[in-house]
This record gives sequence, structure tokens and C-alpha cells, in this order.
Amino acid sequence: MADEPVLMGLSAVWVFNGTGGQFPSGVFSDLNKAEAWIAKHRLSGTATLYHLDVGAYDWSIENGFFKPKKPHHSEPDFIARFAGGQQHHHYENGQRQA
Repeated sequence: MADEPVLMGLSAVWVFNGTGGQFPSGVFSDLNKAEAWIAKHRLSGTATLYHLDVGAYDWSIENGFFKPKKPHHSEPDFIARFAGGQQHHHYENGQRQA
């Protein structure tokens, strides 16, 4: 088995994290596929767009969505938990919330 997946030109993916889950439960090439799966299983949680080959923290800074202002904003624990900046949607029982 190869160490790296075949990405076929993808530059971003949608990652679904269920409410209270520690790890993602699905990764999708487009939002329609993610939402079909979320609806099928009536899931609650968040689908977030992640760009490949760059961390969410770095992408958000580079694209003007976040600017570190406090000392802890540059600490490893903060960066490791950072998920902001990207497009995301919340779901309850399989339905996207407004």
C-alpha cells in the first residue's frame, strides 16, 4: 500500500467531525457528497473545508482570516487545536443549520 493517497488534483477536502467526537468520521471531495452522507445517517456535527498541504492556522493567517494578537496564539497547543478561518457548516440530525 502506498504511503500517500492519490489526490487527483484536489486542493481541498470537506472534513466531518461529529458532535463530541475527537476525530473526523468522514472526508469528502465535495460538499454535496458530505451532505448526502450526513443526511443519510442523520448526523450532528460540523463539516469544514480544509486546504491540502497547509495547516488551518497558516492558511487562515495567509488569507487574512486570523491575526495572532496574544502570546498564546503562537504556542503549539493553540496551533494544534486551531480550526478557524475555513468555510464550515453545522448540522443537527442530518440537516444543515442556518
